[in-house]
Amino acid sequence: MADSPSMSGLTDAEAKELHEIYMKGLVLFTGVAVVAHFLVWLWRPWFPGPEGYTASLDQALPIISMLS
Repeated sequence: MADSPSMSGLTDAEAKELHEIYMKGLVLFTGVAVVAHFLVWLWRPWFPGPEGYTASLDQALPIISMLS
């Protein structure tokens, strides 16, 4: 395709450059989201163990009282 503007008003080179920037941003956003989800899962797993969330709360209460 020639360097004439398309329906978006961008040339092929401009569209490729915009796509490259968009993809880098998408990869960065996805990486941050994966890390954030992993850290939240370490803090509070989505599927609690056999004792439920009370087991993690029993471990957290001494730490919370120490900080207060």
